[in-house]
Amino acid sequence: MGALRITLTIIFILVCIALVILVLMQEGKTAGLGAVSGAAETYWGKNKGRSMESKLVKITTGLAIGFMLLVVVLNLNVF
Repeated sequence: MGALRITLTIIFILVCIALVILVLMQEGKTAGLGAVSGAAETYWGKNKGRSMESKLVKITTGLAIGFMLLVVVLNLNVF
């Protein structure tokens, strides 16, 4: 069972690094600034569901769920 724990720990480290990189790649959300400056009328504002930012949010959410599951599994002390 030692090999399984080592493998899960390596996957956990890779998920942590990927999560940090993805969070840093995302744009900051400023409350209300987009509506004041007219940014809501841009191409990216209209197609937010298909933009790169939307994909980054979905991948970040998946990695965060994977992170939490790995934390729980690694702390079970079964292996």
